[in-house]
Amino acid sequence: MTQKIKLTEKQYLVTFIFVTSLFMLWGIAHSMSDVLNKHFQNVLNVSKSQSGLIQLSVFGAYAVMSIPAGIFMKKFGYKNGVLFGLSLFAIGTFLFIPAANATSFIMFRGALFILGCGMATLETVAHPFVASLGNQQTSDRRLNFSQSFNAVGAIIGPAIGSYFLFSGRAEHSNDLDSVKTLYTAIGCVIACIAIAFAFVKVPAFTDAHEILEDDVKNPSFNTTEKTLWQNRHFVWAVIAQFFNVAAQAGTWAYFINYGHDVMGFSDEIAAKYMTIFMAMMALGRFVGTYLMKFIQPNVLLSFFALGSIISCLIVAQAWGWTSYIALMFINFFFSIMFPTIFSLGLKSLGKHTQQASSFISMGVVGGAFFPLLMGLVANQNVAHAYYLPIICYGVIFLFAFKMYKVK
Repeated sequence: MTQKIKLTEKQYLVTFIFVTSLFMLWGIAHSMSDVLNKHFQNVLNVSKSQSGLIQLSVFGAYAVMSIPAGIFMKKFGYKNGVLFGLSLFAIGTFLFIPAANATSFIMFRGALFILGCGMATLETVAHPFVASLGNQQTSDRRLNFSQSFNAVGAIIGPAIGSYFLFSGRAEHSNDLDSVKTLYTAIGCVIACIAIAFAFVKVPAFTDAHEILEDDVKNPSFNTTEKTLWQNRHFVWAVIAQFFNVAAQAGTWAYFINYGHDVMGFSDEIAAKYMTIFMAMMALGRFVGTYLMKFIQPNVLLSFFALGSIISCLIVAQAWGWTSYIALMFINFFFSIMFPTIFSLGLKSLGKHTQQASSFISMGVVGGAFFPLLMGLVANQNVAHAYYLPIICYGVIFLFAFKMYKVK
């Protein structure tokens, strides 16, 4: 049935393209923060576990900003929500200038927190925005398609970061001036995008997750009289997203350390392999988007969760290239998880959709704490740290296998 429904409608195409480009922006920023982990270890002499505070600063912002972003979006609309998020994003990048001048890890974390508030706002707004730009039956595919460009951004991030921060060919690649230059340039690009989007006319649309009159006859859609938290599939989506981003943040944060400690690569070479690592996620998103034309999203999600568990077990054994390839495949299997959990969690919530988006985005706070836990293990053995994400993927499998169902 879903094969006959368009991904989006013609009148939404320009808006859909523009909002999809935002997914690429925060993909760049997230993956860049993982390159910063190793750079700050080198330049500011922080330990692996201390560098995990970078992820705490970025993902911790989601705990603070997701609900206010949802309130802002509900009051002022999707477009103004995007502009607000881009503004915070740009301010955070420009705050890297005083942080670099002061050589202050604490100030860098403050800048990353503001940047994270911008990303939290954009994610809270962009997911229901994209889901609304077409039929609800194709919202899973639409979100996975948009998230594919988030993966493209995640490829670009390490490539840029490795050049500016680790390559001896770039001026000041081994100090904080390179960080300042890089993030100032990113801030200027984001400011230009915000100005351009201010002139985009967003057409009127009906929320894709609003319950239609015909749907009320189906008990599985009759959720209008429930409070948000009485929708079990939504509650489990928040839980699954918490563990999903926890696993992602930990896996990404110590990828370069794994290449350095286990494979014996230099930081520059390990960062270049991170580009391939992120390309695996992009591949997984495009493949997953295609497969969802034939396979139910929850079924595909459960298979990908099992693939991640098996990959983590192999990575933890430190079997050289076998484990390193398995590490690459963690990102392939991770690919569809965030957008699919998001979309399944928003199903048939009607008037609660925007509020639900805030809480599912808030689940991203899992990424604030997990790198710290993995860092404590990684201080002793970075390979063994990859046992920990198995717990996270077990929760995601449970959600995809059973708890996704709309009651």
